[in-house]
Parts: sequence; structure tokens; C-alpha cells
Amino acid sequence: MLRIMFVSIIASIVVSLILCTSTFAIIEDTHPSEDVTPLQPENSDTLPEWVPRIIGAQINAIYQIVPPFKNPYEGNNSFSFNKNNGDDITRTYGVYFGSNIMSYLQGYFDVEIANATGIGEGKGLGGYVNGDVLTADPYIARVYLRYLIPLSSETSKVDRDIDQLPGNEPNERIEIRVGKYSTADVFDQNRYANNARTYFMNYSFITNPSYDYAGDPSGYSWGFAISYVQPSWQLTYGAMMVLRTTVNSSILDKDIWRARGDNLELTLKPNNIGTVLRLLAFYNQGRMGNYAEAIALSSTPNVDINEKPGRTKYGFGINLEQPIMDDGETGFFARIGWNDGNNDDVSYAEVDKNLSIGAHLNGVHWSRPEDHIGVAFGFNGISAIHQKYLSNGGYGALIGDSNLKYGLEQVFEIYYRIQVWKYFQITHDFQFIINPGYNQDRGPVYVYGIRVRLYF
Repeated sequence: MLRIMFVSIIASIVVSLILCTSTFAIIEDTHPSEDVTPLQPENSDTLPEWVPRIIGAQINAIYQIVPPFKNPYEGNNSFSFNKNNGDDITRTYGVYFGSNIMSYLQGYFDVEIANATGIGEGKGLGGYVNGDVLTADPYIARVYLRYLIPLSSETSKVDRDIDQLPGNEPNERIEIRVGKYSTADVFDQNRYANNARTYFMNYSFITNPSYDYAGDPSGYSWGFAISYVQPSWQLTYGAMMVLRTTVNSSILDKDIWRARGDNLELTLKPNNIGTVLRLLAFYNQGRMGNYAEAIALSSTPNVDINEKPGRTKYGFGINLEQPIMDDGETGFFARIGWNDGNNDDVSYAEVDKNLSIGAHLNGVHWSRPEDHIGVAFGFNGISAIHQKYLSNGGYGALIGDSNLKYGLEQVFEIYYRIQVWKYFQITHDFQFIINPGYNQDRGPVYVYGIRVRLYF
């Protein structure tokens, strides 16, 4: 088995390098300066500032393999090593544009392609093992405007990044975002755990898994967010469109007065050692199924057939990031989250409560300053009525073994990210999951993975 795994991982690296090499010619080195629009071509003096510039591009490939594990029975939504022969490779490609339309008004436009089903067809776990599991033809991931209203003359430099034009921004400001983007672009951010393409891969650590934020199957939606930003605190409110139905749907509900996701987050920076504390509340309303009603209607409940408009899901989250050393490149994070768990999940993970803690260590301590190690532990759970629904043979959006001996799903993940070259990373990843899908009868599960990323 180890030999097969080793050969598979080597093969995945070769395939990924071929994919990367085929597109390398279109990626050029850029050296941004400190002005507002540094990403100018050589003939930039003939182009107005509002002309969109490419500010980023990336190719990501993630290969994962799962050896056989204890699996006495399966349901339609069980995590299984038999599906997809126990391994899978996901591939995503993206090109990201930005434009300085006018003073303090920016526009962003992102195009992505994704191709993957994931081990177990992306199902069977509260904290699924690969946050990059998407299957879509070329799609518009983001298209939005970002407007800043300065409240002070003091500014801070921001570097070029995906969906971030370089330049200087007011330290005190009102910030307005309108258009299509991911709710998680704005809420529940964390320096050490927020992106499956660079940090942890498991849903338990990408964002708060009990935060069922509004979005389509690719994680994006239309809406707006407004922030009041001060150096030591920030308050943000946002409203996003939700899916019209949770049953095999990618269509957003246009009835925004009765179907939307409301989000409110207070960010605190209480000291000069880099502590960041985020306090989140969310309230979703729309067409959802109810676990208790489904149980009352049938001995084998089906939450899909009792969907009704006007139902709600609400929850809370606490999010901590704490830099320790190495200019913040070494630090730790923690999240705790909860939602009421009465109605089925709309968009993200099938988790009603969670706790996670982890650390991020910079490689400067072994003379590899661009390398990083991440390690995290997570505990996921579901509400009592959600447990009963699954025990009676019901299926959720993502989990369901046709039976359930309930236990907290426990997730451990460790990765080592190697900076091979300025624009090229290879990450080795290992995950260990106890009680997959909250079922003590199954598992534990071992997941071995490797991620290859080419970007600029």
C-alpha cells in the first residue's frame, strides 16, 4: 500500500508540473511599486488607469489518497474509499483582474475553471478533506466594486494580491463592496487558516464550518458589505443571496426580502502584539427543510420533501488569531462556532457546532524562511434533532450512512508547504479523522495528500 501511495504521489507531481509548465509562458514577473496603480504595462502612459490589469493568476492541483478503513455499512452519502478507487486529483485555474476606476473606487473581475469530484464524491464528512472540490466550466467567480470613503489622512501600504490592488489605503475609512464574491472573502477571515490553496485543506479549518454562509455550489453569491474601519476595530454588515432550494440547485433566490443571508462581524485589535479577535453573527432565511417535521412525516425521513420558504438558520462564531514571532509568520489560531441546527444546511458544511485550534510555524528556524508548517485539531458536532434524523436513516446535503452511532467528528491535519521557487509551492498534507460523518461505527480515516501551486 505504501509503495502504491508513493508512486501515486510522484505521478501526481509530474502531472501537475506538466500542467503548470504548459501555462507558464503566459505568466510574467511583476515588481509593484508603492503608487496606487503600479501594475502598468510598458506602454502604460497610453492607457487610462481604469483599464483592467491582471493582478494575479494561479494553477492548483491537489492529489489525495485514502487507504481502506473500517466500513461495516454505507449509505448514499457515506465517505468511502471505494468511490473513485480511493483517490482523486482536483485541478483549479484562475485569472484575476483589477481596475482603478477612479479615486477610491476599484473594480475586480475573476474567472476560474475547476474540475474534481473529490474522494467519496465530496460527501460523507462534516469537515470534508478538500476545500477545492468544485466541478465547473469556466465561470465568473467574482465581479464587484469596492469603494473607500477616507475618514483620515493617515494611510498604510497594501501589497498586490488576488483581489487586492497595491497602493496606500486610509487607516480610517468606510468601505463598501457590491457585486458577486464569496461571503468568506469578507467574514471570518484568519491569517493562518482561510484558504485551501495555501493553508489547511480541510473544511474544518478553512472557515468556521458551522457558519453556513450564503453561496452557490462554488461558494459565491451576489450581495453587498459595508464596513466602518478604525485602526483598533472594525464593524462589518453584509447581506448575500441564498440558494432558491437546497436540492441540487445552483440558482440563487431573487426574493431578497424573504430569502437572504445577513452577516454582522465585529473585529477587535486590542493590543500592539497583533491579537485579532472576530465576533460573528449570521441569520439565514429562505427555503429549507426541517429535521423534526421530516421525522414526523415518515419512518425514513427525507428533509428534501418538506422544504418550505421562510425558514431560518442562525448562529455565532468567535475567531482568534495571535502572531507570536517572525513578523507574524509564526502564530496560532482558534475558532468556535454554533448554529441552531433545526433546519438543513444551505451552502457550506453539515456542521452545527465546532471547535478548532492550530498553529503556523515559519521555516526561518531551519533556514527555510519561505517554508511553513501548519498543524490543527478540530471537533465537529451536530444538534440532537439532526442526530435523530440521521439515526432514522435520513440523508443530509452531504452526510448520511443510513444509520448513526453518534460521536463528535475529530479532525487532525498537518502540512508542510515548500517554497520551491518564488512562484511555485509544493505542500505535503496528512489528515486523520475519527468518527467520520459523526459515526463511531466507521473509521478512523487516514488521508494522504499533496498540493502543487503555480501562481503570481
